[in-house]
Amino acid sequence: MADASCVSTTPPSVNKAWIYREHGETAHVLKFETNVAVPQIKEDQVLIKVVAAALNPIDAKRILGLFRATDTALPTVPGFDVAGVVVKLGSKASKFNIGDEVYGDINEEGSINLKKFGTLAEYTAAEERLLALKPTNLSFVEAASLPMAMETAYEGLERVGLSAGQSILVLGGAGGLGTHVIQLAKHVFGASRVAATASTKKLDLLRSLGADLAIDYTEESVEDLPEKFDVVFDAVGQSDKAVQAVKEEGRVVTIFGPITPPAFMFVLTSTGSNLEKLKPYLESGKVKPVLDPTGPYPFSKTLEAFAHLQTSRAAGKVVVYPIP
Repeated sequence: MADASCVSTTPPSVNKAWIYREHGETAHVLKFETNVAVPQIKEDQVLIKVVAAALNPIDAKRILGLFRATDTALPTVPGFDVAGVVVKLGSKASKFNIGDEVYGDINEEGSINLKKFGTLAEYTAAEERLLALKPTNLSFVEAASLPMAMETAYEGLERVGLSAGQSILVLGGAGGLGTHVIQLAKHVFGASRVAATASTKKLDLLRSLGADLAIDYTEESVEDLPEKFDVVFDAVGQSDKAVQAVKEEGRVVTIFGPITPPAFMFVLTSTGSNLEKLKPYLESGKVKPVLDPTGPYPFSKTLEAFAHLQTSRAAGKVVVYPIP
């Protein structure tokens, strides 16, 4: 399991990383290389010794080439989410100290201005404004699972205007994003009733996270539910179904299209400040990391981890750890 006790604060000039030099299916183009240059940090960045990194569906989409128009030139080291130890500071970096344990999503603007050097490496660089101190009660693996999913859930719930006493339906409640939407809606935003969909085997997970109503989408259609909701959070790209489950004056938010009005889509803006806002809920245990039970995966098994993620059967987040 990932452990920071063996982290050296003197970074080498080269490191091991997963890298792709052409676009295509992850299994075919993502390669493990042992002599990749450690990224040079800018004045507002810190260099992080990676202890754990989470995989996200956007990683596979990027490797396929779906973001060519806004992406950096190849070759690329993928990866958004990281937890690790600060080993070097940029000249104007003042938020952290050498040795601090941090976590965050290192790509600030969703699929725009993506970093050429991501988190699937032994070292990565990130602007300190995107990072926060790791809660002490969480392991590095647990912390790495959080940033993109938890920040997306938080920003989406803010944008859709969920307020205390309202009801919400979460489409895709057992996925990396949905598990956090349920928890934040219940414990941070004060929803009075949380419903969520999942397959039969994952209904108990939904209930354990705070869902008042766990809906088996293999047996029930959300369009036909007798109950309508103040808010629907679509985490699976089915806004055509989501808009049929919302109250007449309700609101629907989704994270990818096609978009069926009145649903709207947003793209996450990563920021360490939101991680800091949620830190008390993580430390109290009200909001918990949800890790897929097949993992975490050792760094050498990153392709297997991607293969599992791409089955769309993961429950919670899929995490890899470079440090044995």
